[in-house]
Amino acid sequence: MVFNTLLYISLIIFFLGLIYKFYTWCSMKIGISARDYTPSQRLSASAKGIARVVFSSKILTLVKVFILDVVLQRRILKENFTRWLMHMLIYGGFMLLLLMHALETFISAKLFSNYYSTVNPFMFLRDLFGIMVIVGIGIAISRRFIFKVPRLKTNAMDHYAILILVVIMFSGIMLEGVKITSHTAFQDMVTDYAGLTEDDDAEEIEALESYWVQNFDVVSPNVTGPFDEEILEQGMESHEANCAECHSSPKWAFTGYSFAKIITPVALTLDGAGTANILWYIHFLACFIGLAYLPFSKMFHIISTPISLLANSVMDTEVSDPINIATRQAMELDACTHCGTCSLRCSASTAFDVLNNEYILPSEKMTFLKTLAKGKDLGPEKLRAIQEGVYLCTNCDRCTVVCPSGINLKELWFNVREDLVQKGVPELLTLSPFSFNRALNRGNIAEDDYRKPVEHAGRVVAGNFEAVMDKSRPISLKDRESDLVNRLPGAATFSYCFGCQNCTTVCPVVINYDNPQEVLGLLPHQIMNCLGLGLTEMATGPRMIWDCVTCYQCQEHCPQNVKVTDILYQLKNLAVENARRPSESDTAVSEAV
Repeated sequence: MVFNTLLYISLIIFFLGLIYKFYTWCSMKIGISARDYTPSQRLSASAKGIARVVFSSKILTLVKVFILDVVLQRRILKENFTRWLMHMLIYGGFMLLLLMHALETFISAKLFSNYYSTVNPFMFLRDLFGIMVIVGIGIAISRRFIFKVPRLKTNAMDHYAILILVVIMFSGIMLEGVKITSHTAFQDMVTDYAGLTEDDDAEEIEALESYWVQNFDVVSPNVTGPFDEEILEQGMESHEANCAECHSSPKWAFTGYSFAKIITPVALTLDGAGTANILWYIHFLACFIGLAYLPFSKMFHIISTPISLLANSVMDTEVSDPINIATRQAMELDACTHCGTCSLRCSASTAFDVLNNEYILPSEKMTFLKTLAKGKDLGPEKLRAIQEGVYLCTNCDRCTVVCPSGINLKELWFNVREDLVQKGVPELLTLSPFSFNRALNRGNIAEDDYRKPVEHAGRVVAGNFEAVMDKSRPISLKDRESDLVNRLPGAATFSYCFGCQNCTTVCPVVINYDNPQEVLGLLPHQIMNCLGLGLTEMATGPRMIWDCVTCYQCQEHCPQNVKVTDILYQLKNLAVENARRPSESDTAVSEAV
């Protein structure tokens, strides 16, 4: 009765958690692409999208992905065999235990008319599945805490996932071992199932008890071996008449049986202390708490990751409904298993080794995205760290290619960064690798949304530059030439320019305007000429150097091998440094104070 009540309560909380999760997927907003869609619109679009897939040829794709990527974990196998083995042992063993043992009332008992958890093959399979999970947990602990896989970070949710599995599995093994040796459990079985009573069947009970002590490892305070063959034969007859149908030899439960042999010397003490009941509550409370908490924990990825793999297999950014793309990205936050595969392959991860900012690593960025997507405030330090992490992304797409959960990480980073710049987070956008990627995706951004952060960055830099000019501290290449040359070999190649205008002709920024010189101030070839003539103030002033998207078209097409893009990039850096440096008058005032 208690078991069923706890199970129903856990299932109710579990399903309420599922409903809550589906609602958050339809309400969380990542990037500007999701801001105009209501939860009801997203729910309706999801239902229509699912129906279109189910009643089309794409259903075959879903079946293929389900077998290869969900059941057989093909993506993980491609990356690392040890991790695939760990995942298959934990995931496979736990799911089989859940279906065959935890939900035995609803599944096993319905499928098999003679099902008992204490008969074979079910008893053996239960222990086999349990040892699979334990071996998998051992591999997981070794990877995280002993061998320490590079860039694999462990957070509180990882600890919870390992801890709850350890408690469930070992409490189950201990419970099984204690019950094997328990004299109280034997007495309950005799009373409840054999129908024998102390007053009327004392002799038969003694014979049956002797048989169980001899063959089923019960530790009894009443009888001890060696036993007469006649008593054992009588006990066997009673056993076959009353118990054989629902009890196989405990040796088949090899993990519990091993624990039973260990505790045999203290079995009577443990039995008298009610250890079996204590372990029963620990085991089942851990199971029920784990089940109820599953939708709110990292372990929810056993549901969300398969959904992510299936969704990404039939969705295409170019043709799928944008509403469903927004919902899928929210769902992908729960699909992340925090496995660190993306961080191991990230081309920007070397910056993490230098800056020690964990948010540069893709797997660590995923941990904060839920907070950002829910609209919660972030502290200034964390915001700066996150900002640095998302802007240092090189858009190489390696993370997406290797993600075992099928998450489109490159698309996710683009939306997150766009969300940050639209919120006015202070950042010199034009100095980051994001500017080029953003220009390439200009068609996916509304014109006003595209221009606003660019103009904001321009105003910030222009304001600093004007402040510098007001203090009569012009940027002089003569003073900083060594900086420019030392930082970037080949930067002084502007002197090779003979004004062929190839760089200007191929520039995607220039071609965007009917009258580019009026908007940009100076064009790329004119900036090179200014540097060659020593007009450094003029070269660092035009808007062109801030609108450059670092696509390297100009540099690749230059017949003189002028490092046009690199020069523009370094001019931006020098301009910013110059704007941030205190002037001589400021220094003098500071020293005087």
